[in-house]
Amino acid sequence: MTAARSKPAGHPNDTWGAHTRRGVEVLGVSGRPLGSCPSVVRALGLVKIAAARANADAGVLDRDVADALVAAATDLAIGSVDPGELPADLLAGGGSIAVHMNVNEVLAARADRWLAAAGSDAGPVDPKHHAAASQSTADVCHTAFRLATIVETRILIDSVERLVGSMRARAGELAGIPTLARTCLQDATTAPLSTVLAGSADALQRRVGSLRTTLGPLHDVVLGGTVIGLGGGAPRAYRATVVTHLGDVAGMSLRRHPTAPSALQHGDDLAAVSSSLAQLCRVLGKLGADLRLLASGPRGGFGEIDLPHVLDGSSFFTGKQNPVVLETLIQACLQVQGYDHTAQLAAGRAELYLQVHDGLVAVNVLDGLALVTAAVDRADRYAIQGLRADEDRCRWLAGLAHVTDTGGAGA
Repeated sequence: MTAARSKPAGHPNDTWGAHTRRGVEVLGVSGRPLGSCPSVVRALGLVKIAAARANADAGVLDRDVADALVAAATDLAIGSVDPGELPADLLAGGGSIAVHMNVNEVLAARADRWLAAAGSDAGPVDPKHHAAASQSTADVCHTAFRLATIVETRILIDSVERLVGSMRARAGELAGIPTLARTCLQDATTAPLSTVLAGSADALQRRVGSLRTTLGPLHDVVLGGTVIGLGGGAPRAYRATVVTHLGDVAGMSLRRHPTAPSALQHGDDLAAVSSSLAQLCRVLGKLGADLRLLASGPRGGFGEIDLPHVLDGSSFFTGKQNPVVLETLIQACLQVQGYDHTAQLAAGRAELYLQVHDGLVAVNVLDGLALVTAAVDRADRYAIQGLRADEDRCRWLAGLAHVTDTGGAGA
């Protein structure tokens, strides 16, 4: 029987041990603990459920121990674990070893309590030999990061598509209103006021399509590949079922990765998601900047559209209506492009048999997805849905346009 592990003194729930304590002390530099990223916690829970079931199938784990680990991992997957039990730093080095061992220790402690409550003498459950049986930090965290990314990207796509729907509705209302189109910020010709909004809606739909395409490769799963993708240390029977179990508990169509060593070496699939997200942000940033300009004024600017008044724009000028929601969207998009820069730098640091900076890429992608989703939802609700035209102003501006003959080139 495996010896009981040491426990960290003073922790109120007594849920993690020496590995987690050392990881926090030595590697905890960012102030970004695992518990602060629920999507990754949930995904790790799903991975651990699948691993425990596959280990039971393969005869690696006693059925009682496997059931106890499934129960403990389910707590992770449904968000029942106190974030304080998950202090490992998400940006720590070592290819996310501190994160994995934190999870293993929490699962082992919970599984012990589950066994005790069930009256079983199958314990104690060991963080390495039981909770991490047939697994490596490499294949567990690689898989969990991609599951989390799939879920969070789908949430963003839904938000952007709702925004696009609102934009198309507003564009339909503005289509019959002529205004002054400008190129190089100089007066040009007349155009429907809807032109910019409709064009941005189309561009966002294209970006959503590209983002959705990048999710395809994330459904190829390296779980079962262990350290470098070759499956060393994992029984054949475990590797035969673990991805199927994961697809079942995650509710996703997942496949065994056809080239797991390559996937663990490069991490280019997450980098592609990051790049696509950054491109989406460029379109969203342009939308925010364009609408901000069209709403400028109201007397000394373009003044073609009115945005909803959501809060005071100035502590000095009474009644000033600044485009605060659009500026928030712009700033969020700039921040995410910075996240992408970091992600691409980290992806470029992959070397030899394992991309040890995969966690850094994942955290930046997941932070970006969450930030853009929140900004898009607010832009939709507090800016786009209430956007209205100043029709008199638009028609007056349309009268200033250059007049060109339909068969000639415009000035």
